[in-house]
Amino acid sequence: MIAKLYSTNRLVKGEDLNHHGTLFAGRTAEWFVESGFIAVSSYLNPRNIVCLKIHGMTFKYPVKGGDSICFESKLAYVGKSSMIVLVRVYNNKSQQELVSGFISFVHVDENTRPAPHGIELKFENEADRKIAEAAAMLPK
Repeated sequence: MIAKLYSTNRLVKGEDLNHHGTLFAGRTAEWFVESGFIAVSSYLNPRNIVCLKIHGMTFKYPVKGGDSICFESKLAYVGKSSMIVLVRVYNNKSQQELVSGFISFVHVDENTRPAPHGIELKFENEADRKIAEAAAMLPK
């Protein structure tokens, strides 16, 4: 299957800011994982998905209160029971990429043991293939 792109939009409010007046990293991590989870749960039952690891969540530019941001998530790599999602965050007004990184999820059975998911990923273009190669190199 070809991976689809999923988008989640957020308005950055005062309660989301840190002491510098920019988006708090903890809130970003919450939304980051949620966005990745939405992408994975479009392929599998959400009850059988657990987050294993945020491989990186790199801020390229600060996000300010009042900004409208978009989290874009796409399945980048699949193993036997694992899935890695690329998440990118953009400013809706400027389209500037603000944050990016990968998240690993695991498909589990009713006893929360890793279980094969049966997903086979195909790539639409060379850019997606390169992202998959980068995701495959991440530490497990």
